[in-house]
Amino acid sequence: MTEAESALWRFLKGSFNGQKFRRQYIVGEYIVDFICLGKNLIIEVDGGYHSEPRQIEDDATRQQWLESQGFKILRLTNEEILFDTENSLNIIRQKLDLLPSLR
Repeated sequence: MTEAESALWRFLKGSFNGQKFRRQYIVGEYIVDFICLGKNLIIEVDGGYHSEPRQIEDDATRQQWLESQGFKILRLTNEEILFDTENSLNIIRQKLDLLPSLR
């Protein structure tokens, strides 16, 4: 895990906002950073290389497929997680609150 992923995992592991998260979870041919199966929410932590043209294209293809499988995707940058942690956690809480429970 990257530094930002490790920092986020400290908050998500166990239970976060009443939901269980898993990390490095396989969905189809992809490995997602974090997933909440109870809400079908995937959290992707994006480093700087995600702004490169080829990676933007790959991320779009990946996101389209994951969404076609019923998942919602939340993308946060390394910087957001490391330097604006409380806001990042609030964004995750808000997203969880908006999504229906599946399990």
